[in-house]
Amino acid sequence: MYWLADSWDAIIDFLYLGGNVLRWIAITIFLMWVLIIERLLFFRSTMSLLASDIKDKWEKRRERRSWHAHQIRDGMISQFSMATNEFIPMIQTLVALCPLLGLLGTVTGMIKVFEVMAVSGSGNVRAMAAGVSQATVPTMAGMVGALSGVLLVTILTRRAAREVEFLEDSLTMDH
Repeated sequence: MYWLADSWDAIIDFLYLGGNVLRWIAITIFLMWVLIIERLLFFRSTMSLLASDIKDKWEKRRERRSWHAHQIRDGMISQFSMATNEFIPMIQTLVALCPLLGLLGTVTGMIKVFEVMAVSGSGNVRAMAAGVSQATVPTMAGMVGALSGVLLVTILTRRAAREVEFLEDSLTMDH
């Protein structure tokens, strides 16, 4: 149990080292990963049930030739596409937001360095070091957060497109 308290202290120290912007980056990364996990669980469980339900509804239709039937088919595919792509734009936005917040942390940290230089001159290295760490830690955290999300959001986007295409191919029109 000691390692858990020690880990918690290390996380708190890291958040303090990076300043207020690092807290926003941590919240952004947390939200991004909650949505990624939700999408992964959706693809693993709910999506196949939704696809089979749509296929069953389509196969039970007697008439699958007319313009009206074609519009119903397009609506079913659109409904499935919306369900599979839900939250993906939000995940992409959070991925793009991470490095921007890191840049904001860089700017605020450098402002702190310049404030120290203005007040005490360039001789107070210890005070400037706190500002430099506030400038670099959020940058690193923002980049790590973005890189961790880029791969998975690409996988999720491709999987969603592939599943919609599979459904579209399986809903055949009678000739």
